[in-house]
Amino acid sequence: MKVIRRFSLFTLLNYVLLTLFGFSMIYPFIYILVYSLNDGKDSMLGALYFLPRKLTLDNYAEVFDNARIWQAYKITLMRTVLGTFLHVVFCTLMAYALSKKSLPGRTFFTFYIFLPTIFSAGFIPYFITLQKLHLINSFWVYVIPMMFSFFHIVIIRTFLQGIPEELEESARIDGYGDFQIFLRVILPLSGPVLATISLFIGVSHWNDWFSGAYYVSDKDLIPVQTLLQQMLTEAEALSSSMQRAAQQGGQTVNVNVAGATPESMRMALLVITVFPILCIYPFLQRYFVKGVMLGSVKG
Repeated sequence: MKVIRRFSLFTLLNYVLLTLFGFSMIYPFIYILVYSLNDGKDSMLGALYFLPRKLTLDNYAEVFDNARIWQAYKITLMRTVLGTFLHVVFCTLMAYALSKKSLPGRTFFTFYIFLPTIFSAGFIPYFITLQKLHLINSFWVYVIPMMFSFFHIVIIRTFLQGIPEELEESARIDGYGDFQIFLRVILPLSGPVLATISLFIGVSHWNDWFSGAYYVSDKDLIPVQTLLQQMLTEAEALSSSMQRAAQQGGQTVNVNVAGATPESMRMALLVITVFPILCIYPFLQRYFVKGVMLGSVKG
């Protein structure tokens, strides 16, 4: 009986701690959502916790009426879809080749692609390389540098090595070549690991703001994350002065008729930015866990 009570107490404490930890992770998203749904001028008074005081969709209306945000969203969607597709294709083809022990120079190629993972030349040489390749201020600066990942190649290769060789041998008996085997045998069996890699690189593309901030100067090529980062930087001083004026009861607060402020618009943009990933992840989660575990166990 003592053991049962101790176990029950431990389980209770476990649930309490995990609940508190989970709430601490979720609450920032709740706060951002509440802030984005509240009137911007009213939000400057503070004391927003779980529910908006003045419910409004004006912040989202202002965001969607901004042509610059639509263009940034378009660039982000294009780079995420195209970059994820090319990355998965490139890494899968290389992993399939490296998974074959009969490949001439297999050890050399593995070491060759692994070496840049250990040693990095730094930001300036990397920038000069992109400049020499005419990728600076180009859409392809988002796609081409992220087509390769040694870590992803290792995960896919480890998964492919677990596929029975008898399947390929039977396909060769039927007259299939290497490329046909790859398309008709290997790819249909690689769904979990490909979904895992797609989630990895897709989130990386979607959340990347660094490339747009340092390698692109054309405003029409800036992704939404870079635009959000610029809005956070540019409007910080303005938002602080507006909040002080509102708390002091001043009349110098510059808000539009809809009541949206730079801070509330940024919160709305942040929700719009995070929402697609939150919608996609639950559908890929089971493939994500399965793909990582299969690759790790069989490695």
